[in-house]
Order: sequence, then C-alpha cells, then structure tokens
Amino acid sequence: MTEVLIAADCWQDQPEAEAVIQRAIAAAAEAVDEDVAGAELAVMLTDDAGIRTLNANWRGVDKPTNVLSFPALPPTGPRGDDEVPRMLGDIAIAYETTRREADEEQKPFDDHLSHLAVHGFLHLIGHDHEDDEDAEEMESLEQQILAQLGIPDPYAER
Repeated sequence: MTEVLIAADCWQDQPEAEAVIQRAIAAAAEAVDEDVAGAELAVMLTDDAGIRTLNANWRGVDKPTNVLSFPALPPTGPRGDDEVPRMLGDIAIAYETTRREADEEQKPFDDHLSHLAVHGFLHLIGHDHEDDEDAEEMESLEQQILAQLGIPDPYAER
C-alpha cells in the first residue's frame, strides 16, 4: 500500500524511517472509516530544500515545512476488478524541519515522524484543519491513531 522513496541523503541517519512510516500509515488506514483497502500512496523523504521547492510551486509559500500532502484525483465511474489499485496521493516529509521540531518539543524523532505520516495520510483522504471544527476532528483522529501506536498525544502541551 505505501511506497517510501528516500530523495535526500540526510535520511540515511534514520534507517528505521521507512518502517516507522509503514507502521503509522497502516494504523491510520485501519482506524478510518474510508475504504482504503488495497489503495496505494507514496511517501517521499526529502530535505528542507526539496520541500521548500514543492511548497513554493504548489502552495505559493516559499519556505520549508514539515509535511505536504498531494491527494490524487478521485476516481470517476464504477471500478472494475481488473483496474489498477486506487491511488490516494503523495506525501512529502522534510528531514531538517522534522528533526528540529522533534528536538524543540523534546519528542522522540520516530514519534514525530509517525505523527507527520498520519497527518499527511489524513489529508490524502480528505481531512483538513482549515477551521476550528475541522481541526479538532482531525487532531482527535490523529490522537486516537497515535495512541494505538503507543505514541503520546502530540497536542498535549498546547
């Protein structure tokens, strides 16, 4: 279901990153009401320069960020048995920003990476945090998924 692509050498310092992401995405897929069985997505592990370019090109924001999600277009028409798997979209995660945030918040890097993977996945299936109600719903779902992984509430200290 999830393909992890390492696009920046800085991720070589995190040999468990792919397994962490696979585990987080699997937990998120299991927790949601959406039919995502058999669906595919790609996660690109990049650096701040790479994500800054993506952020500038796709969102018009010329600065790095921790995670970006690019949902695939929804399928049209009925799905046949012989069709290719449903594509959910792509997620990009920047190493330096993720590392800095984990260090500043005194969180284990893998916990923060898991959170960002779950957050990105939820965006792919239509969740957002554009208003307070949507943000509360998305954060609650993130908290539930992360708790299933044994990861503390990332929003607890706000």
